[in-house]
Amino acid sequence: MTTEKNTSISPKNGEAVNYRNVQLLTFLLDGEVYGADIIQVQEVLEYRKVTPVPRMPEFLLGVINLRGQVVAVVDLRRQFGMDVMDITVNTCIVIVDVQLEGESVALGLLADAVKEVIELEGNNICAPPRIGSRINAHFISGMGKHNDDFIIILDLPKVLADEDLNQAIETMSDAGSDHSS
Repeated sequence: MTTEKNTSISPKNGEAVNYRNVQLLTFLLDGEVYGADIIQVQEVLEYRKVTPVPRMPEFLLGVINLRGQVVAVVDLRRQFGMDVMDITVNTCIVIVDVQLEGESVALGLLADAVKEVIELEGNNICAPPRIGSRINAHFISGMGKHNDDFIIILDLPKVLADEDLNQAIETMSDAGSDHSS
């Protein structure tokens, strides 16, 4: 039996890293497979109408009402500088719980489609590439290999820890709660 190691997935230049076993929810963005630690995933929703909030960054689509809670929805395609895609029957919103400024915040992540939940052993995860990735390597905690797929494992707190994003989420939550009666 292997021992799980809980070391940082983001290595410094040339530093050896021991990855821990992890369960991931995998989803598609522009034909590539991404993964988010299942611990951070609350649920997956079919796409529903998102209410826009004026004067927000382009990657913040707006808010949805999730059982009385206002949840901001982030379009990861726009956040990562990818082409925007039309909504399809497979489009979904992944509700994640992340720590932003020491506070637990529920956010929706727009994904092209959800694939499956997988478990990756630490020896199937390696450091993110320094070049060649379509998204900022700062957002990637590792690259996983599962069957024939490479999985880009997102570091959600880093993806969502942008100062402008945090301020916009606060504004959107306030605006959404004013209209959710």
